[in-house]
Amino acid sequence: MLLSRGRNPSAAEILVQLVQSKGLRDRVLTTLGLLLLVRLGIYIPVPGIDRVAFQDFIRQGGQLIGFLDIFTGGGLSTLGVFALGILPFINASIIIQLMTAALPQLEELQKNEGEAGRRKLAQITRYVALGWGILQSIVFALILRQYALPGLPEWLFVVQTSLALVTGSMVVMWISEVITERGIGQGASLVIFINIVATLPKALGSTIQLAQSGDRATVGGIVVLVLVFLVTIVSIIFLQEGSRRIPIVSAKRQVGGASTLASRQSYLPLKLNAGGVMPIIFASAVVFLPLTIANLTKSPWLIRVAGYLNPTSSTPWLYALVYFALICGFAFFYASLTVNPVDIATNLKRSGVAIPGVRPGSATADYLSGVSNRLTLLGGVFLGAIAIIPSAVEGATQVRTFQGLGATSLLILVGVAIDTAKQVQTYVISQRYEGLVRQ
Repeated sequence: MLLSRGRNPSAAEILVQLVQSKGLRDRVLTTLGLLLLVRLGIYIPVPGIDRVAFQDFIRQGGQLIGFLDIFTGGGLSTLGVFALGILPFINASIIIQLMTAALPQLEELQKNEGEAGRRKLAQITRYVALGWGILQSIVFALILRQYALPGLPEWLFVVQTSLALVTGSMVVMWISEVITERGIGQGASLVIFINIVATLPKALGSTIQLAQSGDRATVGGIVVLVLVFLVTIVSIIFLQEGSRRIPIVSAKRQVGGASTLASRQSYLPLKLNAGGVMPIIFASAVVFLPLTIANLTKSPWLIRVAGYLNPTSSTPWLYALVYFALICGFAFFYASLTVNPVDIATNLKRSGVAIPGVRPGSATADYLSGVSNRLTLLGGVFLGAIAIIPSAVEGATQVRTFQGLGATSLLILVGVAIDTAKQVQTYVISQRYEGLVRQ
């Protein structure tokens, strides 16, 4: 077997492990098979719906439907039994994360109960996902009742449609958990990843057709847009991997008689983008909220507000400004949930670890809070720019074949690809050291 001691495994070593190691091969095949099952479930139709009328509704849904359809891999537009996909579970996870910061009982489960507490929290998340899925499926069924086939009672249509949608969502949630336990990578993230990837061939095909039938200006716009997407992907990699390494030093400790352990120097990493893709998801939900309510209530003033918050309106700068401000605000909000300087300072003090030149305790907490705020501001501005620039380039070039495939989708694709690659590398490294021990 090819071994590369002291560094990350090479591509050749990973391929050799994939062929020779039954464990890694089984995990990869399990992951691919379950993801294929998720994709097949999207094309199993929900019964009792006039498909032609529903497609007209989808075309009029605008950006909100396109945004949600990306995460379901076309499940909403095809209206299969997996139409809701992993969305209820993602919403439930966000709700539990927010409630954990507000409810001491949930915070106790997460921080002090260990593996048993995390299992209880995961079970609570499943129940919340079930409740949220039932609510979403009922609302969706009530919206779809106007597209029911003639002769089908309205109550029966709502019941069977809701049951089909929530059952499909729970099956997808179960598949994602099986992938996490027996496959490679995080199941929920990989389900979203494969759904986004599934929309790429259609977008690429539309872009190629546009390039073949367009003039030089259109071809030039496509080239500029592709270059912007490539630069955005590189920027996202730097944003996802960027961190500030704060040096920390452990004090000398006496072990046994007169022997002492020398002080050790290490570092404390603080990520540049602690919130990941969540600030963009929250900001998008808030921006699209007036449009959603306006479509349901037909309120004139909400329709006017939704018109202002539309990137294709006469005031795209207003949409960009509000969207940018919301992303920065949610970046600070989510960073406050994931990074607690007081807890970090307390743990460092208990472990006999300190930051050079900073007193332990409250001074360390203040120092970490200042560093975290500066990093969050820089990461929020960077994240906002990544979210706005591709949409602005689409508007300037009038090339909208990638509509819906914005910064959110690119962040998810890059982030999931990096995390999955790291898990594969970790598995290969563990196999490498097991081979060295056997030798």
